[in-house]
Amino acid sequence: MVQGTTSDAGKSTLVAAICRVLYRRGVKVAPFKPQNMALNSAVTVDGGEIGRAQAVQAQACGLAPHTDMNPVLLKPNSDTGCQVIVHGKVACNLEAMSYHAYKPTAMRAVLESWERLKSQYECVVVEGAGSPAEINLRDRDIANMGFAEAVDCPVILIADIDRGGVFAHIVGTMALLSNSERARVIGFVINRFRGDIALLQPGLDWLTQETGKPVLGVLPYLHGLHIEAEDSVPVSQQVTAGAKRGRLKVVVPVIPHISNHTDFDALRLHPQVDFQFVKINEEIPSADLMILPGSKNVRGDLEFLRANGWEQALTRHLRYGGKVLGICGGFQMLGRDIHDPYAIEGNAGSSLGLGWLDMETTLERTKQLKQISGHLAFTDAQVAGYEIHMGVTTGAALNTPALYLENRPEGAMSPDQQIAGTYLHGLFDHKEACAAWLAWAGLHADLHFDYEQFKNDELNRLADCVEQHLDWNAIGLTISKPASLAF
Repeated sequence: MVQGTTSDAGKSTLVAAICRVLYRRGVKVAPFKPQNMALNSAVTVDGGEIGRAQAVQAQACGLAPHTDMNPVLLKPNSDTGCQVIVHGKVACNLEAMSYHAYKPTAMRAVLESWERLKSQYECVVVEGAGSPAEINLRDRDIANMGFAEAVDCPVILIADIDRGGVFAHIVGTMALLSNSERARVIGFVINRFRGDIALLQPGLDWLTQETGKPVLGVLPYLHGLHIEAEDSVPVSQQVTAGAKRGRLKVVVPVIPHISNHTDFDALRLHPQVDFQFVKINEEIPSADLMILPGSKNVRGDLEFLRANGWEQALTRHLRYGGKVLGICGGFQMLGRDIHDPYAIEGNAGSSLGLGWLDMETTLERTKQLKQISGHLAFTDAQVAGYEIHMGVTTGAALNTPALYLENRPEGAMSPDQQIAGTYLHGLFDHKEACAAWLAWAGLHADLHFDYEQFKNDELNRLADCVEQHLDWNAIGLTISKPASLAF
């Protein structure tokens, strides 16, 4: 099990790397995260929902994502409450204190999934959540040491040196663990190191002497590495080193409850796209294409957009010939009305939409979850992705669909083709569909960026690094089969 001294220390990345290294050695391996809190999710082969990071880790293992890989997923819909998803399905909506009381029930689901995975795979690589030293969360813990103790799992502790204070992070975390938990930690991994390792060595020697635990590896900072984010919106706008300013300008507002922002990774990385996430304190720039993203609280986020000038900016953008695309919650915002009679995402009630598509949406109690494929309505480009929403949309706008999925019309496009919307996530992940959408927005690309191949290449680059710098014998994963990158 990989646990971290902090959030974003590199747990997800290290698990993905270990999974890919073992997979390349012919080991039958699977990822596992007992409890995840994230608004980036993925639909599984068994028709459920898990955190995006576990879907990436499944890809590293050469597997289709399955609900057992992340049995408990928490999706925040307010500052104090969240939707609780167990074994891929919505179980309930709970406030923080109520969830604390629910943890024993969640733990039973976690252990059921663990036993199933353990019986099917030679190795299961587990990811913790946050830090095991969060004192207020240790009671009834199911995400870190509580799980490790329950199943007798050895633990690697990873810390991020790029943020500074790495020795304090490690020693402080160890000091806050119980004796049995400290004994469970087999060693440390220091992540994102830049510089001369000789200058770090005295600190590594001190750390081993102070804790009695070895440093299992020092992982170098991999510039430009792209692994799909578990939750937070990327800080950097451009992740490819040396990339030139793109020819098509695309902007996406960062709304408070933005979900599945990984929809835009293919655009962020595209060499002919100038992509920008725009935050609340930033000026709204001009663009060729403005995209309204998914949301876990559509009515609240639409109110946020209006309060911060986005309705006027979008209206002006359309007036001058720009294109607008809405995905999932963003698609719902484009209609006349949004109804939430059952208080699914907040207080029960209705809100006026932007009114640019003749349709309305009602949030229902049942979540729609499916992997699906088809083609775009305005071209024969193939598309594949997943639907994950609780809204049911009706209206005349749907008579002019944006896509055809499994031979049924889906989404909508305005008569002048300036505005489009869809429930499908993954619109840009496949190169033909991405090129078609960019052409619709005004870019006639002279290359097709293959995002799927790029993701696989990045997993291999990460695995090469971790394979070289991790002490595999010390962590009990001795691997002798020759590597093969032909897959």
